[in-house]
Amino acid sequence: MLKYIIKRLLLSVPLVLGIVTATFFIARLAPGDPMDMYLEPQRQRQVDPEVIELMRKRYGLDQPIHVQYVTWIKNVARGDFGESFRHRRPVRDIVAEAVPYTLQLTILALLLDALFGISLGIISAVKQYTKLDKTLTVGSLIVYAIPGFWLALMLIMLFSVNLGWFPTSQTRSMNYEDLTMIGKFLDRLWHLALPVFVLGIAGAAGTARYMRNRLLEVLNEEYIVAARARGFRERTVIVKHALRNALIPIVTIYGMSLPFLLGGATIIETIFAWPGMGRLTVAAVGGRDYPIIMATTTIAALLTVLGNLLADVTYAAVDPRVSYDAPRKR
Repeated sequence: MLKYIIKRLLLSVPLVLGIVTATFFIARLAPGDPMDMYLEPQRQRQVDPEVIELMRKRYGLDQPIHVQYVTWIKNVARGDFGESFRHRRPVRDIVAEAVPYTLQLTILALLLDALFGISLGIISAVKQYTKLDKTLTVGSLIVYAIPGFWLALMLIMLFSVNLGWFPTSQTRSMNYEDLTMIGKFLDRLWHLALPVFVLGIAGAAGTARYMRNRLLEVLNEEYIVAARARGFRERTVIVKHALRNALIPIVTIYGMSLPFLLGGATIIETIFAWPGMGRLTVAAVGGRDYPIIMATTTIAALLTVLGNLLADVTYAAVDPRVSYDAPRKR
């Protein structure tokens, strides 16, 4: 297993390098000058051209694009993503501040996805062709088809603007520092409720559909028929025999959903003004902040590779029939 993991990581290096290289050149070949976004528009005419040129030199924008690329690769190899054009701070510090917020959002959304998706999928499969099954099937299809940004806006309008049950945006209340530890925890959950629900419910709808279909396939297998013939209770047959095998492909799906959750969080973080990686990336693209764009792209590429690797390793852990070890020579 260790050899397989090392091999996969080594093979992933060219993939990650290719992604960040393409992003680097696409970002710099796009029309416009980053200094136009860096300087305040109303002050551009008052700034001495020599000052602007010095700023370009400071950030290496006066160098040919291939020289900029080689310099960036060397700096990243040392763990240095440079300095943000807009924030005038090290990108490493800015990303370190944003990552915990995105992790809060995506981990809770993944838990919500698993809790509702797997549970509803099992219920729908067990109650096949009943009114409950049809209701859950139609409901999951409708929820899955709803755009995340539209659902977020509708929930804000209903529960935040009209009913006032949840905040419209931000991560905490104005009196957050005055609250107790429990109060701070509950306040953070209060602000997380709507964005987590929006991000997790669409995934839960898809998981429920996949779980239902997979469980129905397993329930028709010969070993399930044999277990029923031996007189086992239906609940025992489903929980101990069918469910474990039906969950094996779900593990792969959740491992590969990590980068998709990050992409979905980009929209949700922007709508709810959540200061995570997604919102940071959107602001960087709009402001042509190359260092942040490259840092977030690199992290996204690494998450994609690690997500796929985690799915493969977990798949082998839960299914004894799968092995990545080389066969022994006889």
